[in-house]
Amino acid sequence: MSRRNKYNRPAPRELPRDGAAYWGTRSATDRDGVEYLVRQMGATRATKFYICPGCNQNIPPGIAHVVAWEPGREDDRRHWHKPCWARFT
Repeated sequence: MSRRNKYNRPAPRELPRDGAAYWGTRSATDRDGVEYLVRQMGATRATKFYICPGCNQNIPPGIAHVVAWEPGREDDRRHWHKPCWARFT
């Protein structure tokens, strides 16, 4: 008779309600009185081309970048190069 493994799995974490369940850490940045939700998009998760609003250049797949949007406006997310976002904030 084999031994039964009694591993207790942890409860699954609750997903964020802001429409970005699969991105990294969340933070809020304030610029000109506007608050933004910010996510770091890792290189392995970046699978599409985006255009950075800071420099109007492409962000190709496989490049880590920042995604930012105002709370409640998840459909208006913008993908930024990290240096462009740093200049913007």
